[in-house]
Amino acid sequence: MTIDSIAFVGFGEAAMAFRSGWGDQAPSEIRAFDIKSLAPPTARAMKDRYAAIGVAGADSPSAALEGASVAFSLVTADQALVAARQAAEVLPKGLLWLDCNSCSPDTKRAAAEAIEGAGGAYVDVAVMAPVHPKKHHVPLLVSGPHAEMAEAILRSLDMRPTIVGGGIGGASAVKMLRSVMIKGLEALTAECFLAARKAGVEEAVIASLQASDPGIDWNKRGSYNLERMMAHGNRRAAEMAEVVATIEALGLPARMAHAAESWQAAIGAMGLAAGEDDLGARADSVLDKI
Repeated sequence: MTIDSIAFVGFGEAAMAFRSGWGDQAPSEIRAFDIKSLAPPTARAMKDRYAAIGVAGADSPSAALEGASVAFSLVTADQALVAARQAAEVLPKGLLWLDCNSCSPDTKRAAAEAIEGAGGAYVDVAVMAPVHPKKHHVPLLVSGPHAEMAEAILRSLDMRPTIVGGGIGGASAVKMLRSVMIKGLEALTAECFLAARKAGVEEAVIASLQASDPGIDWNKRGSYNLERMMAHGNRRAAEMAEVVATIEALGLPARMAHAAESWQAAIGAMGLAAGEDDLGARADSVLDKI
């Protein structure tokens, strides 16, 4: 299967990773639209990003989607439904809309209604690991009535999809509920190590954790988790808001997800550079802002 024209709606870390991973095997025509290209403070940087990685920048969703047969939606979680509804107004009939955003199943179903109602083919896609270093080989889950078509297209792009059941929202449910653990662990380690650092008992706490669970390098894991929150806390907080919605839609309290959302948002809002891979240094930079 050959795909000649692809559109990206949203051109951040994930979109760049996919495009760079494809390398010279990329489709002949790739266009991208990112809302940051319309804002004066970020417009120049976005245009430079497009040029540096070999995509044609578009100044509207319609310009990006024109003539495309496949579109990757890679915006922030809180903008996924907005992007789908905007695309529905201009998408070519039959366009395969790959919604790769970290959203609740209900949000995915609402987005699907918009895309399908406009004559597109909607696919729920969940990106199941950080896009670096795997890039386009990052594992993907796909679900919905067009999952088999999406799997074939993604494999033709040398990507790594796996079909899961549950219809639209099936892939998203796996992603959301997994994030309770992944993003929750980040928040837990932040709270634990920041408090331990401030109390002056950091080494003893880490030693105790290491003795209890020697399979984890707690110093390294703590440093990595803080880096994730410092670099991507805002985006992760938006995802955790969708996790909260997912859990509450199941009739369960989302106590841990709420707490993780709060920590992710707080550290993400600090605008800190992660710096060198050192737990103490990263903890100190966060504590200086609290």
